[in-house]
Amino acid sequence: MLNGKIAVVTGASRGIGRSIAASLAREGAEVIVNYISSEQKANEVVQTIKAAGGKAAAVQCNISDPVQSKDFYANIIKDYGTIDILVNNAGITKDNLIMKMTEEDFMDVIQTNLAGTFYGIKQVSRMMLKKRSGRIINIASVVGVLGNIGQANYAASKAGIIGLTKATAKELASRGITVNAVAPGFIETDMTDAVSESMREKLMEDIPMRKLGGTEDIAETVVFLASDKAKYITGQVICVDGGMAM
Repeated sequence: MLNGKIAVVTGASRGIGRSIAASLAREGAEVIVNYISSEQKANEVVQTIKAAGGKAAAVQCNISDPVQSKDFYANIIKDYGTIDILVNNAGITKDNLIMKMTEEDFMDVIQTNLAGTFYGIKQVSRMMLKKRSGRIINIASVVGVLGNIGQANYAASKAGIIGLTKATAKELASRGITVNAVAPGFIETDMTDAVSESMREKLMEDIPMRKLGGTEDIAETVVFLASDKAKYITGQVICVDGGMAM
């Protein structure tokens, strides 16, 4: 489905990003596994992909730094000739009630989640415009749609990604480039594994399907949006959340 395509997945050393990278590679894409500090885990993702017959490479970059980001994407385009698929997945949380949240914690989350996504789109859009094709998929969150107590910074960053997705989609649509967002709900990851049983039960009350999603649910949605099957879909936010945002 994606044979010969070059894909970049930011924050791909674990969790949702890891699953996205593996799924894209399984469909034939050559995947650049971006990481900021977890070199060992990123290399494990690459080795897993290669063991399954796929192609991948791990490349370090702090995508929230505009200078590093510019060099990161420029070097990939230089080495691989193009970027066909960009998945802006990297993100952080620094949760707290807004009255207790520091300015630094607010801006750190905005800088990584929202600005990092902007930098990636900015660096690949010119190249995609020239070749009149490309897929940009931004990982938002159901929290950016609904809000959540103690996550004002995270909710603002993910809501910003949704607005950025729609604006960019309108700018690039006439050149055959699609830009969409996937908004995960509560997904089984290391983060949710650490949640207490009582909190887990409370989460279930907010999910109509009464279960957490898997990272593969997000990954398969990304693969679909990256494929020609979704060539007439742009500017959309697909909530993969068990019905939370209905």
